[in-house]
Amino acid sequence: MTELNTERAGFATRLGAIAATAGSAIGLGNIWRFPYEAGQNGGGAYILVYIVCVALLGIPVILSEFIIGRSTHKNMKGALRQLSPDSHVYRFTYVCIAGAIITLGFYAVVCGWVIEYLYQALTGRLLGHTPEQYNTMFTDLVGSPWRGVLWSALFLAVNFWVMRRGVKGGIERVSRVMMPLLLILLVIFCIRSLMLPGSLAGVRFLLVPDFGQLTWQGAVNAMGQAFMSLTLGISGLVTYSSFFKDDAPLARDATTVAILDTSVAILSGLVIFPAVFSFGMQPEAGPKLIFEVLPAIFQQMTAGVIWAILFFLLVFFASLTSTIALSEIPITFFQEEYHMSRNAATWWCAAAVGFISLLSALSFNVLDKVTLAGMNLFDVFNYAASNVFMLLGGLVTAVYVGWFLDRTIIHDQLTNHGTLTSRIERYTIFCLRYIAPIAVALIFWSVVC
Repeated sequence: MTELNTERAGFATRLGAIAATAGSAIGLGNIWRFPYEAGQNGGGAYILVYIVCVALLGIPVILSEFIIGRSTHKNMKGALRQLSPDSHVYRFTYVCIAGAIITLGFYAVVCGWVIEYLYQALTGRLLGHTPEQYNTMFTDLVGSPWRGVLWSALFLAVNFWVMRRGVKGGIERVSRVMMPLLLILLVIFCIRSLMLPGSLAGVRFLLVPDFGQLTWQGAVNAMGQAFMSLTLGISGLVTYSSFFKDDAPLARDATTVAILDTSVAILSGLVIFPAVFSFGMQPEAGPKLIFEVLPAIFQQMTAGVIWAILFFLLVFFASLTSTIALSEIPITFFQEEYHMSRNAATWWCAAAVGFISLLSALSFNVLDKVTLAGMNLFDVFNYAASNVFMLLGGLVTAVYVGWFLDRTIIHDQLTNHGTLTSRIERYTIFCLRYIAPIAVALIFWSVVC
């Protein structure tokens, strides 16, 4: 076992590790869900609750995954087998693998839509339409079997091309380029949006606290957003932290990832809603915001084609950094548990994800009659990944580390075997034991009820 760990791949630099880990958390949810949720639930009041949730729920659960991964330098199954050899908790890994593959499958379809709109922007065909025509454009895209399959397949091809190149040559190299570019583009967009006439209405919508609008459901939504935005519960951060160096300061890195993720979400709101209000559009969330509202805004802006290209490039970067992190979960699992080469593991992962992606893309057209509880297959996969696999995974991970993992291991990982002073150990254990289980139960209750 020691020989295997010695030869195991790892991140070359701490900067690369943080860029990759932050990239795994930053995705479409930061751009199309967080700003709208904030605006509808009291603006700054929602953001304040969200930040508290990140501190009480997000960072401790990040640390629980970091501790499992870095202490063993193995995938989730190998790590749990090493940490608790007399239990069967390692079997839970199969839930994480299924969650990662299902999430990748339906997410790739949305990422394919992003590529189509980037292509339309690059060829000059995206702008110059009415709001009704933008609605028709998106409806036609979703309703077309071949376009949905083609673009999602193209996105997955890019994703798995990166994955075949490994941790250092693929994940780290891409993340070190894309994450800074994503942040630079966000800042540029933010400045441009704030210069628009009437943009302050959008700033007020997003940032001014209105506790009268913050309902109990809004607070629970903030918990769920904090949890899911960081992509917790399906062992992605266990896998990434297994590549960390032994001298990486876990508490500091977890806090950095959480701050970057939150900053991108708030900056996305400052990009989108000042522009939305400036041009008299209605605030929206989800695909309608990205694929209908924003193109209608870009065509009214000076140099709108350039802004449209840059925006969909930004969304593409956010999508790709998220999916390469999700892909690494099953790839590392296949490599280490079934002794596959990196190439073979990547192909097996691509086949499984491609199958889910195909079903998801066709669920809007050819397979639209196939439903479960009134949901098409895309919505079923989305619901299962977000509301079952992630929540269950986060709960099990938090309870395992908080209640069952040897406290010496937790102490050694948070202090790097006594070389660092850590004031977060008791806080982390308390949050994992009590706050995280209650929060996950509340999120699940709000989803089901």
